[in-house]
Amino acid sequence: MARRVLIAAVSVLIAGAAGAAVAQAVPAHVSAALGDKSRPTADVSRDAVRKPGELLAFAEVKPGQKVADFIMGGGYFTRILSAAVGPNGHVYAYQPDEFIKFQASYGENQKKVVADYKNVTALTQSLGALDLPDGLDLVFTVQNYHDLHLTPFPKEWAGQVNAEIYKSLKPGGLYVIVDHVAAPGSGLDAAMKVHRIEPSIVRQEVEAAGFKFEGESPLLRSSADPHTASVFDPSIRGKTDQFVLKFRKPK
Repeated sequence: MARRVLIAAVSVLIAGAAGAAVAQAVPAHVSAALGDKSRPTADVSRDAVRKPGELLAFAEVKPGQKVADFIMGGGYFTRILSAAVGPNGHVYAYQPDEFIKFQASYGENQKKVVADYKNVTALTQSLGALDLPDGLDLVFTVQNYHDLHLTPFPKEWAGQVNAEIYKSLKPGGLYVIVDHVAAPGSGLDAAMKVHRIEPSIVRQEVEAAGFKFEGESPLLRSSADPHTASVFDPSIRGKTDQFVLKFRKPK
């Protein structure tokens, strides 16, 4: 009995140390970006769940980098990336033309972020005609990779997008993908039905473009997610199981 108690206590200490290590791994410039007073209150309130500091540490974001926020949504990560790369860096905030036509707020959000941050440039090409600037250090995309497989889009677009991202990154550059986990065996149908994708599919597609798998972070994993409900379902929204995959363009 005493031995079991001792083992349990040691396990708690190890887990606590691991958690502290993750927190300490957030670089000072990323922490400063999170503390930027110009960030909207609504964004800051989501930090505890989205873990942006640890994510950007995993993505190796550094001052002076050229970064693309691929499918920027409302600009949550665009704002943090802008402050993290600093005045000598640059962020390309990409919002697909298809998204803007579908919902005007996507374009309005993009315009607002670009107006507020001098080192952010808006990009709005069609997904089918994506043309990112060359020499990027990082392409970062959160909860949007599955959109490449929405049924209105041609099936070849995912491969074309990955090829363009590969071309645009400098040798050694990173491609970091965060998305909602789909149930094993659900295939590409999950992208449209529940807005999820299997991480194995993402890895297969990205490696086919020439990338090397660098690693995976468990930061946003959740065993409570059954993987069957739409990510917009109130029962799971904001609490989904998410994968974080990192790929590198060979030098």
